[in-house]
Amino acid sequence: MIAATPAALPWGEVWGQDDALGQLQAAASDPAQLAHAWLITGPAGSGRSTLAAAFAAALIAEPGDEAAMRQVLAGTHPDLTTLRTEGVIISIKDARALVERSYFSPSLGRYRVMVVEDADRMVERTSNVLLKALEEPPERTVWVLCAPSEADLLPTIRSRVRTLRLHEPDVADVARLIVARTGVDAALAEQSARLAQRHIGMAVRLATDEGARARRDETLRAVLAVRGVGTAVETAARIVQLATEDAKALTAERDEAERASLLRTLGVAPGAAVPPAVRGQLSALEDEQKRRATRSLRDGIDRVLTDLESMFRDVLMVQFGRGDDLINRELGDQIGALAAVWTPQRTLTVLDQISATRTNLQGNAAPALALESMLVTVASGRTP
Repeated sequence: MIAATPAALPWGEVWGQDDALGQLQAAASDPAQLAHAWLITGPAGSGRSTLAAAFAAALIAEPGDEAAMRQVLAGTHPDLTTLRTEGVIISIKDARALVERSYFSPSLGRYRVMVVEDADRMVERTSNVLLKALEEPPERTVWVLCAPSEADLLPTIRSRVRTLRLHEPDVADVARLIVARTGVDAALAEQSARLAQRHIGMAVRLATDEGARARRDETLRAVLAVRGVGTAVETAARIVQLATEDAKALTAERDEAERASLLRTLGVAPGAAVPPAVRGQLSALEDEQKRRATRSLRDGIDRVLTDLESMFRDVLMVQFGRGDDLINRELGDQIGALAAVWTPQRTLTVLDQISATRTNLQGNAAPALALESMLVTVASGRTP
């Protein structure tokens, strides 16, 4: 059982990370325990960004100043700068702008806080831009980086930060949180937490979005049905299509709201023709939205790979006599049938190929081709 976290601002949304919470609360209240740069690591959905925002609010606002804390948590306080990429990587231009801003003195709060979400999305050149700022930050500037693990950052970055490692909560704890946040029934909450493998954000989405659940189920069943090169190609195309639909479902409403807001700001009435003078700004917004769509698609395909790993992990568990601990219990019959005809070595070969596919996609491989290659391994048991 994970102990409840404090309800008071700014820590009320932090959940299930009591050890890290205690360290950050102590650092925020005692300058002697405050490092100038922090790295918060943990698996996706463990609450890295939530914890970073709470820490920033505790550092910037005076104790008891709830108005300032709420402003920081909303991301609108002038002494908070958060860098989050909507693209596949963090650009060197954005990193340079962040470093430049880090040298400004706090304007209203006790500290200036620089938060870098998805710090693992920095290539080496971009990481090097941060080095000097991390080595010699101004006295009242604190850096907070977030990444899945220390290994995702350069050793030179790791040596200049204090690391906090978050852990994954239990399925039962995530399920209780989902019930409290969404009001869904306990059975659906447990299923969503289990299928999301304790990723809180994904679990909430599965619990509240029937379409997301259906797309996940269709994808896994399609992969189980792959029998040769022909079905591998068809299934790869279908996975990309489903991931594209999922990405559009996540971004379409936001894209339209951003476009309407920009046109309103520029004085263009709804439905009116866009004047030539503002087309450049609209084009820049559309380019940014395309980059965000590319990242959303790649993130969606990566999530598919995570789901497939969970399914073939289940096959391996059955092969080793551990069928009582399945993630995808709803596919128990199909998983059992596959476990009976495959050898454990074949299952491990498929799992290795899924991992290799993830690496290839991070290297900008074409999604359809990478998935086709992976599914040929599923069909044959041999790496292409």
